[in-house]
Amino acid sequence: MKPLKPLFFLTAFVLIVGLACGGGGDTPTQPPQPPTNPPQQQDPTQPPPPPAQATDTQAAPIEPPAQPASQFFTEEFDSPLSNDWSILTVTGSDAADADKVTVETENGKLIWNFDSEQVYYYIFYGAFDYEDVTLEVRADNRGKNTNSVSLICRYDPEVGWYEFNIDNGGLYNILYAEVDKNGDIGYNLITNGGSNAIKQGKDVNEYSITCKGTELSLSINGDEVKTVSEKTYALRSGQVGISVSSFNVLPIIIEMDWIKVSEP
Repeated sequence: MKPLKPLFFLTAFVLIVGLACGGGGDTPTQPPQPPTNPPQQQDPTQPPPPPAQATDTQAAPIEPPAQPASQFFTEEFDSPLSNDWSILTVTGSDAADADKVTVETENGKLIWNFDSEQVYYYIFYGAFDYEDVTLEVRADNRGKNTNSVSLICRYDPEVGWYEFNIDNGGLYNILYAEVDKNGDIGYNLITNGGSNAIKQGKDVNEYSITCKGTELSLSINGDEVKTVSEKTYALRSGQVGISVSSFNVLPIIIEMDWIKVSEP
């Protein structure tokens, strides 16, 4: 479980023609007509003209227009994450080092690899703000069992967000993460519990959250685990996001097959 109060690239050539002088013989009855455009005799003291330069008439390639961001989509990690995603790291102790965490796409997966304890690593989709939204993720635990996968809705970097944490050990909680005037983050508990729907150890889980009106709902592997009505902090809209957290055991490795954002 995340503790409730941490701080935190880019020839032609000129033909020289010598005019031949006519020899002796009978005078022709018709004098030869001079050519219309007699060749110009080159001055031998001058260098030859430079060769003509070929002109490439091939059109420059046109880059395809950038694809507009999608509001509702499934991200399957076949290419690196776009610039629509931003990163936030929060540390839970002075010894924590967020630089020892890598999050990158590989072989159609988003791989989170932690080599530091007490790091909460977030990515937020900033292309849209959502009022009502469903967010889903498929996560495969490949490291130690002590970690947390989090799904976020209504993220506002100036205010805070709702965060649904699922601990690989079988517990969950729903928090309001509050950003104070100094930019520090405090975590306020809304509800928590345990669920047998969570597959523990090196296994695959599918998590889903829905934020609709004042209702916050969490489902795990198809089972609706918890729905609460949240009116205390009353966040209305914001970005969606995903997070993975390490605690006091390493390594933490999570492979995500897809993330899906949809209408509830």
